Amino acid sequence: MRIAHDLPCRVLEEESWVELADGCRLAIRIWRPVDAETQPVPAILEYLPYRKRDLTAQRDAGTHRWWAGHGYAGVRVDIRGTGESDGVLLDEYLQQELDDGVEILRWLGEQPWCSGDVGMVGISWGGFNGLQIAALQPPELKAVITLCSTDDRYADDVHHMGGCLLGDNLSWASTMFDGNACPPDPALVGSRWREMWQERLQGSGLWLAKWLRHQRRDDYWKHGSVGEDYSRIRCPVYAISGWADGYCNAVFRLLAGLQGPRRGLVGPWAHKYPHLGIPGPAIGFLQESLRWWDYWLKGIDTGIMDEPMLRVWMQESVPPSTRYDVRPGRWVAEPSWPSPHIELQSFRLTSGHDLIPESVEVDASGRHLGRDEGSIPLTIRSSLSVGLYAGKWCSYNAPPDLPHDQREEDGGSLVFQTAALSRTIEICGQPVLELELAADEPIAMVAVRLVDINPDDKATRVSYGLLNLTHRDSDEHPEPLVPGQRYRVRVPLKHIAQQFPIGHCIRVSVSTSYWPLAWPAPRPVRLTLYPDQCRLLLPFREPRPAEEAALPAFEAPEAAPPLPTTVLQSGHEAWQVLRDLANDRTTLEIINDEGRYRFDDTGMEIAARVTERYGYAYGDYDSVEGWTEWVRHFQRGDWRVTTIARTLMTSDPEHFRIRATLDAYEGETRLHAQSWDERIPRDLV
Repeated sequence: MRIAHDLPCRVLEEESWVELADGCRLAIRIWRPVDAETQPVPAILEYLPYRKRDLTAQRDAGTHRWWAGHGYAGVRVDIRGTGESDGVLLDEYLQQELDDGVEILRWLGEQPWCSGDVGMVGISWGGFNGLQIAALQPPELKAVITLCSTDDRYADDVHHMGGCLLGDNLSWASTMFDGNACPPDPALVGSRWREMWQERLQGSGLWLAKWLRHQRRDDYWKHGSVGEDYSRIRCPVYAISGWADGYCNAVFRLLAGLQGPRRGLVGPWAHKYPHLGIPGPAIGFLQESLRWWDYWLKGIDTGIMDEPMLRVWMQESVPPSTRYDVRPGRWVAEPSWPSPHIELQSFRLTSGHDLIPESVEVDASGRHLGRDEGSIPLTIRSSLSVGLYAGKWCSYNAPPDLPHDQREEDGGSLVFQTAALSRTIEICGQPVLELELAADEPIAMVAVRLVDINPDDKATRVSYGLLNLTHRDSDEHPEPLVPGQRYRVRVPLKHIAQQFPIGHCIRVSVSTSYWPLAWPAPRPVRLTLYPDQCRLLLPFREPRPAEEAALPAFEAPEAAPPLPTTVLQSGHEAWQVLRDLANDRTTLEIINDEGRYRFDDTGMEIAARVTERYGYAYGDYDSVEGWTEWVRHFQRGDWRVTTIARTLMTSDPEHFRIRATLDAYEGETRLHAQSWDERIPRDLV
């Protein structure tokens, strides 16, 4: 990462407030050229609940100061009820949040230092609300860069996948449980800080319980899902994600669904800005964004809209690992999406566990393989241990939350595999597994993994998909299965660009559980597959070397200087699978200790540690549980506050149960203690 000390414009930084029509004040930080009041510039807004004063302060300084140094006003606003902003945050993406965002845009457009044109940028939450506010068509908003976000809050967000309840739903709810309990900084809000803090502690609530009351695609999830009507977004959109991120599918849907100017970019990264991207290679995202902003906010023809609509990182084969510094590969491009250069290739499954190209009628030894040989049904009833090596639904940190070697997972799965490849194959797009199956229970799920098998048998997961079989026809109107009845279903996997080299094999693995990535069915399930009616569809892409060689290279990563900080205690991360054979209990324990550090300019010290445990007793579906604990600490001089947020989620065949506690301390005095105990009926999950 190059630190750019020599920015073209001198930068002024200020903290201020936006007063909304209802009297609520939102905290804002602005970086702008010092001469902007005489030579107004466009503004770039990032609108988040993640506390500009501390939790995103380092990242904000590197990005917004850089944009300001290149002739823009970089703007960070804390959402109502977060950071130093007034109010209480009650949930994600509420209409209040979006309406506030429209008011912020109007306010920005009226400032003497702003040209009246505004862009919105954001990763994750800020990527979501950038799209959602664009759908409201505020006149000031001229372009959006959305990173690691989604157009579909039900089908493709942290809560559900294929109608299955994700383990990250608990993890993310716990993150916001912690975040919503953080106090405002007295240095900005003065003596009001304690009153504001107590209002948040008492009013934000237990979001996990709210989310669990919406287990199917209803109006709750449709709100804020811009895919319900892409035509509402008329401004240009640049959609960006990474293959290790949870949100790469949305890039492809946005390119296919939006009608206005649009571009897409998918690298090898986890849930990170591309100039901070892990796994690498990271790219000069800020320089790339400047080309976008200059084109749409200043009318400068940077050539960005003359380039292909989609660029993706074609990943080469690597051995399995929970961490990669770099994923080898190359940049490839498509002129549009769907692309005319992608061709679906069909592979049929056989009762002999082969995966055979549809046109091939002989096996590796030359023996004819008739359709009747694939007609013997196969069954699987997976152990709850399948999924312990799956990593996170969304890789937030890249190390060490990526999937590990899949051989142990495959031991509890039905596997189908090609012969060793005689030529290198590259895919780009969304693999799909078509299945004909039956289940012995009315509620069941199927997990599908696409795996790259090395010649030494190491198994690297390439992509995966989940389907709650009660959602086979509709997420809005699920229906129970009739035990023993045959159904045809499609299981879409995550989009991917991947190379399978000569001598490797392609494997597809099918299991009936994938815990703790997804919450298991109420009872153990035996699935019966009818292989002669099953197909794997892979999106083949032939290399186009001349076109790829002509693609302009991304610049090296760059950012403005970081804020001066002092590390007081180093952090660490750990992922451990703990198998207690004496008591037949297995636990996946995840620890992310952020350490302790001080912002030297404000004197604020921050420490945080989160522990997550997901466990089960052997063969006992009623024993499945997830537990999280967040401990966070703020201190400046004699002012000290600590929050502890704990959540335990369990289930039986009829209900989910949530028990949670929230404690907040000023110094050694506990100012707030609250507990919850909620039972929520399962709704075909």
